[in-house]
Amino acid sequence: MSLIPTLSWNIFSIFFFILCFFGSVQLLFVLMIHGRLAFFKGKKSSENPIEIPVSIIIAARNESDNLYENLPSILAQDYPNFEVIVVNNQSIDDSSWLLNAFCREYTNLKVLELGKNKHLRPGKKLSITLAIKGAKYEHFILTDADCKPASNQWLRKMAGTFSKTKQVVLGYGPSSVQKGFLNKVVRFDTAWIGVNYMSMALARLPYMGVGRNLAYTKQVFESVNGFKSHYGLPSGDDDLFIQEAARKSNYTIQIDPATYCFSPPPNTWKTWQRQKNRHYSTSSRYKFIKKSLLGIYPLSLLLMWISFVILLCNFSWAIIASIIFGFILLIKWILQARCLLKLHEKGFVWAFPLWDLGYAILAPMMYYISDRKRYYKW
Repeated sequence: MSLIPTLSWNIFSIFFFILCFFGSVQLLFVLMIHGRLAFFKGKKSSENPIEIPVSIIIAARNESDNLYENLPSILAQDYPNFEVIVVNNQSIDDSSWLLNAFCREYTNLKVLELGKNKHLRPGKKLSITLAIKGAKYEHFILTDADCKPASNQWLRKMAGTFSKTKQVVLGYGPSSVQKGFLNKVVRFDTAWIGVNYMSMALARLPYMGVGRNLAYTKQVFESVNGFKSHYGLPSGDDDLFIQEAARKSNYTIQIDPATYCFSPPPNTWKTWQRQKNRHYSTSSRYKFIKKSLLGIYPLSLLLMWISFVILLCNFSWAIIASIIFGFILLIKWILQARCLLKLHEKGFVWAFPLWDLGYAILAPMMYYISDRKRYYKW
């Protein structure tokens, strides 16, 4: 029996070509994109780092509980010269009272109050812009009120990533571990998005960061007129902005686990879908090449799996199909597992092919059922 059946124009020959073609697409994507993160070594720490003064910016709305829980760990960072600016945007809870109390204890805390106004647009862009205009320093690190740094070295290591040539720093923000299947799905979603935007940045195709752990300079912000080109959209402060601001080689990534900012994950499928709707609302503004790269991976993965399963139904094709599929799967598993380990997401490594396939099915479904045009309230 020949290992490779005689090629002819029948259904199984066609699916064999589909397997080979889309398997090759998968290999190229993983080698050229994910391979960048898999073998990323990062910047070596300097023995005498320059401790530049930094302004930490937090946009908050009705976040009194989160501010009470997380703000002290931000104010207690081990760093000699920094300020924390909290923009309290039209809150109707106890945020103002709480922030005033914190101001009496911490001299480096600055609070900007935005009063109730029906004409203000939803989202964080106005808050961030006002904070930047009122900041004492030229280097900014942004996070959210519901996020907690992994350590008191978060600020030191994020700020230490800046240099004369690196004025944008993309950090990582994992979702906190909780019980339940939804939590695992959300954490994989967060991890996989992290793998993609970190890898794409290293491949010189930056398309986003995460607003809960993002750093850039005033010079970069002003060079693109802030959020002017997409101010009408509630979202975009961490993806559309990065696509404009990250140019040539002025950006880098920071994946030291001490710099992670953990955020609580959605606890219901409906809440998660709402969150994804907000994220998807800016996708139409992405450049064609970036949309294509983000879309071709799940599409080629699904077509590769479908063609492989069909070929298994024919014994003549099953052996060669299994060899090709197994080889591709092994290379993908090794490199993409390295990416997950780089982000300290080892819990997804052992069953990665199943998570990979499941996510390739789920993510497009959530995208196409999302209400991306809805003008949501923040």
